[in-house]
Amino acid sequence: MPARASIRIAVGRERVVREVRAAAPLMTALRAPATARGPWLTAVLNEGAARRPRARPVAVVVEPHGRGRPDGVAFLTLRRRGLTTTVAMLGDGIAPAPAGLPPSRLLARDEATAVRLATGVLDLLQSLRGPWSLELAGLPLGDPTLRALAAQLPTALLANSRSYRLVDDLDGVGTVVRSRDPEVLERWLPALLDREPDRRARGFLRSAVRLHAAIGQVEVAVVADGGVLRAALLTLLDGDARLPWWGTSDAGGLRTELGAPLVRLTVPARGWPPLPVSGRRSAAR
Repeated sequence: MPARASIRIAVGRERVVREVRAAAPLMTALRAPATARGPWLTAVLNEGAARRPRARPVAVVVEPHGRGRPDGVAFLTLRRRGLTTTVAMLGDGIAPAPAGLPPSRLLARDEATAVRLATGVLDLLQSLRGPWSLELAGLPLGDPTLRALAAQLPTALLANSRSYRLVDDLDGVGTVVRSRDPEVLERWLPALLDREPDRRARGFLRSAVRLHAAIGQVEVAVVADGGVLRAALLTLLDGDARLPWWGTSDAGGLRTELGAPLVRLTVPARGWPPLPVSGRRSAAR
């Protein structure tokens, strides 16, 4: 990474949308999952704009001077809870989402960028007024930025968990019609949404499905009897990968199994003024 790479912080939906677009080549180079790419993050930002109370989106960017494209980005949110600001991954807590794989990424082109990206996250934390907590969840094992953060935050806690993924066995319960055609999806979408009890989840599902259908990245699978829905599954398409996303069934054909491990870094809220992070200045150089 060039020595003159700089760190900057973009706050607010419009600025973060621009950073999401600028990071597209980096997401591709790092093979970021669909849930850490532009279309999904755009759907998350749209959902966040409609929520009350709103969380402020933030992008911490590591960018070589004169190149205009980032080498590292962390897409985060700031949510005020009383006197405390909670910093989390953009998209954390948004449902429904495909399960089974780590959904989030701290995007860093190499180890040196990961260290500088961790420094940028520390800069963000130091800029906050009042106490803060850090909750970075849904990340893969061995994430280098997470490792660099944990080394500099004395109260950081790292925890592993196993995810569960949805498995598509619909072919065993009846004739399945599968399609990527947005018109087919629109035909069945109202019936699918009627099966989702959570109002916020329905809203996100509607907008995210339509956005991904428009670019050919979602498949709907339907088992119906005389036009009556018996089972359905939405699958997010990520290159050759198929990520079962959301399903409903009165006839079986959908099950869960263990997925990949996930990593969470947590720094509990503490008093004000904050304690200095260890090695803060050495990491910045």
